[in-house]
Amino acid sequence: MKIDFTHNQSAHCENGVVSNLMKHNGFKISEPMVFGIGSGLLFCYIPFLKVNYAPVVTYRAMPGQIFNRFAKRVGIKIKREKFKNPKTAKARLDENLAKNNPVGLQVGVYNLMYFPDEYRFHFNAHNLVVYGKEDNKYLISDPVMENVTTLTDKELEKVRFAKGAFAPKGHIYYPTEFPKKLSLEKAIIKGIKHTCRDMAAPVPFVGVNGIKTIAKLIRKWPKKKGAKKANHYLGQIVRMQEEIGTGGGGFRYIYGAFLQESGKLLKNEKLIKLSSEMTEIGDQWRDFALEASRIYKNRSNNTALDKYDEVATQLEAIADREKVFFKKLKKAVS
Repeated sequence: MKIDFTHNQSAHCENGVVSNLMKHNGFKISEPMVFGIGSGLLFCYIPFLKVNYAPVVTYRAMPGQIFNRFAKRVGIKIKREKFKNPKTAKARLDENLAKNNPVGLQVGVYNLMYFPDEYRFHFNAHNLVVYGKEDNKYLISDPVMENVTTLTDKELEKVRFAKGAFAPKGHIYYPTEFPKKLSLEKAIIKGIKHTCRDMAAPVPFVGVNGIKTIAKLIRKWPKKKGAKKANHYLGQIVRMQEEIGTGGGGFRYIYGAFLQESGKLLKNEKLIKLSSEMTEIGDQWRDFALEASRIYKNRSNNTALDKYDEVATQLEAIADREKVFFKKLKKAVS
């Protein structure tokens, strides 16, 4: 059984899955629009949660929240299920495919055999679409890949029931009800206001304050943690930014595209202007990632403490600019 499903490559997995599922059901919604309405942009430092033996830094909303928020704001209904038993999870997947219904899955990355080796590490919040099954292989539309691919029964079960942080537990999801027409205008404004609140949160680990907290920690790590662990922690920040689900710089570019598309739809020139500024901030994040990668790959000529101070200063500058940016963005939709 093979559903007539169109694969579109995207920059980020959850946005791409939602956009592709919406297009399959007759609604042309772009990846940036899903991300923006779903208030996907975030910064959060989670010191008590470890991935690859280092604290988690996330540049996006928690897995599943983007689709949940998007669905609520545009008026569609979705169904989600998790399972204890792999056989039950497989039966539910096959049942949906038999009904000609492509579905989204949350999976672990480490055992995705079609991923390049350097991208296969323990991260359980990846998303893909299953749109059929042929010759005992499931047909996979992974939105971050250029082309469709396949996984065997055992391969798919392994990634659906990966262990560790954010264990997917066979998580399956798909839209079930749609309005006759999507009303995007109010949804856009709600999405923007939510993101502005998140980035201005008055707590030390979230939003702009979270970026400043990480900058302070980076300065301390070489003395407090030692060179090896400091390098590992810094590498984690960059890996979460650049390799796992697009990350800091890439998400800023997607959000910039969302603001541009929204500005045209709402006839709001302020949003169009702010979209260019968001893209510039994305460039600053990419510059930070480049300098940080030189440190943990030992390509910098500066002394150890100077190197960490310099990238910490870069992050502080980003935090200051984002603080001003989100204040202006909030005013633009007030």
